[in-house]
Amino acid sequence: AIALAARREEEHPTLALGSAAPNFNLPGVDGRDHALKDFAAAKILVVVFTCNHCPTAQYYEERLKQLVTDYKDRGVAVVAIMPNDPKSVRLDELGWTDLSDSFAEMKIRARDGQFNFPYLYDGDTEAVARAYGPVATPHAFVFDAARKLRYVGAIDDSERVEHVTKHYVRDALDALLARQEPPVTKTKVAGCSIKWAGKAESVNAYMEKLAAEPVALTQADADALTALRKNNSGKIRLVNFWATWCAPCVAEFHELVTLNRIYRRREFEVVTVSVNRPDEEKRVLAFLKQQQASCTNLIFASVDREKLINAFDPDWQGQVPYTMLIAPEGKLLYREAGSIDSLALKRAILKALNEGKPW
Repeated sequence: AIALAARREEEHPTLALGSAAPNFNLPGVDGRDHALKDFAAAKILVVVFTCNHCPTAQYYEERLKQLVTDYKDRGVAVVAIMPNDPKSVRLDELGWTDLSDSFAEMKIRARDGQFNFPYLYDGDTEAVARAYGPVATPHAFVFDAARKLRYVGAIDDSERVEHVTKHYVRDALDALLARQEPPVTKTKVAGCSIKWAGKAESVNAYMEKLAAEPVALTQADADALTALRKNNSGKIRLVNFWATWCAPCVAEFHELVTLNRIYRRREFEVVTVSVNRPDEEKRVLAFLKQQQASCTNLIFASVDREKLINAFDPDWQGQVPYTMLIAPEGKLLYREAGSIDSLALKRAILKALNEGKPW
């Protein structure tokens, strides 16, 4: 694996200092194509390879916006390029994000984050990324007026803004604007590796491994449901009540399986509870196996549904789907009586996880 990683880095070497800026013409989230020539009037061009899913890259989004604001009147242009092949990102690599790296999700990130810089997609061919050679996200390339590379590396020396002591990109910009050599011209970068297209094979192998995980179903009585609501697990717990005869439940069930696969490496768990009658257990289990639901799965242990409903939540009238996100010790974080909003739920999960234990 180490040899393979090294070989891939050799296939995509990082652009050498003094090199001319490789050309690009890529679609942006604003609906326009953006080419290198479009920035010809800028005194300095900063190209940053970044993405949605990487937590390190997320830490730098506000700093990139501030960089644009602080230097736009001084002739500096900033463009961000997403270099990853979305098909090469594993589900467990999304455990610190609400959005992956598809072009559609880039548009959401830029809209909700109010990006003030072009955000371009290179995920289909990665041709531009191969020409520049970023090794991680974010990776910055600073070009002078002649579009020669004068600085390459990290934006600063810490993803946590409170720990920053060196401002590599800002120092390079200030020096170049003053017609001086940047004090530092090259640094190493820390962040998520670039997801080159060849990694899609390992993603497929990972999905096959997930598909082979065992699926089980356990009956839950009133005491079990009361304990489920109290949540003494020490984890953020997502509970979904559903039934095989409920069309919206069936339609959204794959979303619950995906949420489990994305966030379960953190302090998070998914518990599904079927309100089907106990004599329908085989039918429920067959559906769960079809869905590859290797999370914790429960089914009502008796036909006295009202007693079981009240044991979990007296305010719940019994309609399904019904979903609750519960913090350790029972604090309610999110509730939806009806179909879930997957993005809103992901954001609620991330907020809880990051407040409890930021990475």
